Amino acid sequence: MRKSLISVVAAVAVLSSSGTMAAGDAVKPPKQEWSFSGLFGTFDRGALQRGFQVYNEVCAACHSVRLLAYRNLMDIGFTEDHVKKIAAAKEVTDGPNDEGEMFQRPARPSDRFVKPFPNEEAARAGNNGAYPPDLTLMTKARVGGADYVHALLSGYKEPPKEKKLAEGMSYNLYFAGNQIAMAPPLSEGAVEYADKTKATVSQMAHDVTTFLAWAAEPELEWRKRMGVKVILFLLILTGLLYGVKRKVWSDLH
Repeated sequence: MRKSLISVVAAVAVLSSSGTMAAGDAVKPPKQEWSFSGLFGTFDRGALQRGFQVYNEVCAACHSVRLLAYRNLMDIGFTEDHVKKIAAAKEVTDGPNDEGEMFQRPARPSDRFVKPFPNEEAARAGNNGAYPPDLTLMTKARVGGADYVHALLSGYKEPPKEKKLAEGMSYNLYFAGNQIAMAPPLSEGAVEYADKTKATVSQMAHDVTTFLAWAAEPELEWRKRMGVKVILFLLILTGLLYGVKRKVWSDLH
């Protein structure tokens, strides 16, 4: 019991320090325009689908989104057949079979997104010791949210002459300390968008950030619609109660 408690405390400490480092002494990310911002904001389906394409073709080689299932992609406008095709391109371990052995099979829409590495040790070994974090809640986990993620993805620059970078590190204007283990993930034309949108670094960063914002809050649009309905209900109820109050107390005036 005590060992478990210590592990939990250690995990919280690591997450807290990560958040602090992300805020740190880095340049404040510029404010971006997001379709999902504000009381009536909604997700741009085109941006979501492009963002998934960027994640699937670029980010998925290192980063997982472990809380999403392939069937969730139907919520951003993909058809069921398209989702089945996307899932089938990946393999998952299943079983045991009749012989008691595990086996590989194509993923189904009901499966969670396949992780790029089987465990943390393999992930570190494939990334020079750095651990690529899961991206499901990334826009919620970092100070600045979507603005920070967009800035980080598009903030790779040539380091100043006086800046000494450690081996294997890249210079990023918006990362605390300006040294980051992740090499620039995006480059001009890194993907060929299905809708023929020009794949600039800024466009890809905007699209994949939109996708990650949805991944972190897939219920956001429903919550906003419900919030508006509740506010309207309360306004109407307030008017009715005021009318009842005037009627009940009218004899005393």
